[in-house]
Amino acid sequence: MRQLTEAQRTQFRNHGYVVVPGVLTDQIAAARRVVGEMLERQPPEGVGAHFLWPALDDGHPLLALYRAAGIAELAAQLLRPELELLEPDQAQVATTIPPWPHRPGGPHVDGITPCLEDGTPGTFTMLAGLWLTSHEELDRGNLYLWPGTHLRFGEYLADRGADALSRVDEMNPGPYPDIPLGDPIQTTGAAGSVLFAHYLLAHNIGGHSGSADDVRRETLYYRLRTTTHRANWREAVTTPLLEFRA
Repeated sequence: MRQLTEAQRTQFRNHGYVVVPGVLTDQIAAARRVVGEMLERQPPEGVGAHFLWPALDDGHPLLALYRAAGIAELAAQLLRPELELLEPDQAQVATTIPPWPHRPGGPHVDGITPCLEDGTPGTFTMLAGLWLTSHEELDRGNLYLWPGTHLRFGEYLADRGADALSRVDEMNPGPYPDIPLGDPIQTTGAAGSVLFAHYLLAHNIGGHSGSADDVRRETLYYRLRTTTHRANWREAVTTPLLEFRA
């Protein structure tokens, strides 16, 4: 099993994300065929960002891919050793079709519009993004991240209480709170890499400035949650490193 380095764990804690290269190799072509078949059944309308949200039952090929790539085992190396991950019950198929010269005006946080049935926000532990196409060139559908904002967002919620996460009117535009963001970066790396990002990290989709003949950007996102996260979500968002190992 691939081992994350101490430098990778430190980057995740300090900056809120890490890119692990070479996680998927031989399975990339097969995974892209699965995505292609899904998009044939639900085709995009024009250029830009296009999303599918398949539910993952035990026989779904995207859950099989998650298992085969060992994403849970990698993610566990960022978590405190006593914590376990639930298997994801939904994936996000994210594609960006050129030409779409879009730049995000600001970031957002997932899972708060709409809230869960009990009225609480749909928080999770971390986002795992499996890159099925190359992210090595900028402005080709790369995800924008604002490093370190997971810690500053945690301070914001610790000051106002975890339920401030549900008060969307206080976090516009975005939704993301008015905290120091710093400069964004575009995530880069080869196809087959996996991005892990903290739930509270500021992020947003970027445009694809290629031509209509260029390959669309394809990413599979899995939202990962520990078995204890829902019971402790308020502590997790007000103490953003609560679930992660030192």
